[in-house]
Amino acid sequence: MARLPEKKMIRKPTAALLFVLLAAFPVLADDAVRLIATEDILADSSVLADHAVVSGGQPDAEVLRLLGEAGFTTIIDLRTDAEDRGFGEQAAVESMGMSYVTLPIAGADGITFENAEELDRLIEGSEGRVFVHCASGNRVGALIALGASMQGASREEAIAAGQAAGMTRLEPLVIEKLTEK
Repeated sequence: MARLPEKKMIRKPTAALLFVLLAAFPVLADDAVRLIATEDILADSSVLADHAVVSGGQPDAEVLRLLGEAGFTTIIDLRTDAEDRGFGEQAAVESMGMSYVTLPIAGADGITFENAEELDRLIEGSEGRVFVHCASGNRVGALIALGASMQGASREEAIAAGQAAGMTRLEPLVIEKLTEK
């Protein structure tokens, strides 16, 4: 099987977090454990609401194939049209029978409560497991943090949710937005 570059491999703390979260959703555990065991899943992951939602950076065709085999039904791409994916992602996703949805988030300017609400709507409107990605997972995590706040999470809980979903350098911006809220 193809392996992702090291920086995108699952890290042990993230794997542990996923196992803890899956304890609340045992029906999802078999496929998630299978994905982790192959070490072909992207770095950051989180389980949100009643959906299995995995977040990460740009997948390649092999990772998309593995996600399809594991029962994922929807790929949500937060990258803009100007960002190179290295292959025809939409065509690859659709050829495997999965749905491909775009929500273009142009860097820090796209980290808004409105976009977080739209991402939540897209996730909730999806049937089955969802993979949400941008280039690194950072934009995904930032929107997840804002969405968690809108759903009543404390500032600390929202930041933790964002970090679990891949937020890194956008954290100061998210903290600022949560403070202004």
